[in-house]
Amino acid sequence: MIKVITINILFELDEWERRRELLVEGLKAEKPDLIGLQEVQLPEDTSAWLAERLEMPYVQLVPYQNNEIPGIPDYGAAILSRYPFIQQDILDLHSQGRFAQRVRVEINGQSITFCNGHYYWYPGASPERVKQIQRLRDWLGELPPEMPIVAVGDFNGTPKTRAIAHMKENYTSAYASHWGKEPEYTCPTPLSRRGWRRWLRQIILNWKANKTLKPWRGTLDYIFISSHWQVRDCRLILTQPAPFDRTLYPSDHFGLVADLAIAPEP
Repeated sequence: MIKVITINILFELDEWERRRELLVEGLKAEKPDLIGLQEVQLPEDTSAWLAERLEMPYVQLVPYQNNEIPGIPDYGAAILSRYPFIQQDILDLHSQGRFAQRVRVEINGQSITFCNGHYYWYPGASPERVKQIQRLRDWLGELPPEMPIVAVGDFNGTPKTRAIAHMKENYTSAYASHWGKEPEYTCPTPLSRRGWRRWLRQIILNWKANKTLKPWRGTLDYIFISSHWQVRDCRLILTQPAPFDRTLYPSDHFGLVADLAIAPEP
């Protein structure tokens, strides 16, 4: 059995010192083996502080390059692990300076590949995101067929978009497998309405994507698994605000956690 988590920790440093305590508290309670982090702020490297506090000494940090989105700071993604990396690789996704990352670890004698990514950002469906997912599938498809794979991240696409449908041709959503459907939403949390700048940004993005002022929310975060796995549990985490402030959440995304076991051979 292994436990994996994905969480977009939000690259904004406003209130980071308060948010990070909520992140550590929620993540530590799960005792994960592997975590995929998105939006690691650089050069501060917010993943390093989390790794130290979570006692997860093995870290693969991948900075993104040549960010094409105006107003967005330098950031990247990271994998945290309790187990040493046997192999590490990255994949250039060829747009928005983004990369996917993967590591191979051995847990209880079982070699597995864990992949993390933060895919093409655009409100709504995007052909560029579909291209990134195709590159991801081709890359993971180079692995030996007997290799169990877990691919997590902020895919920036809702369940009915082409990119997610494309991913599901080869992989299963752990949450949907366990519950029969995807969560109602993973983003945004009430943190996105904290302060007028965040609130205004949400209104502008929502109007651009959906031509409505009605607040948007949806599922963008997933844990995808190969056919080697059985899902014992999968649920949302980091869903509660600070006890002293009802709009201070760990991030603007909820996290996902899954307990996975290798399926018996037929």
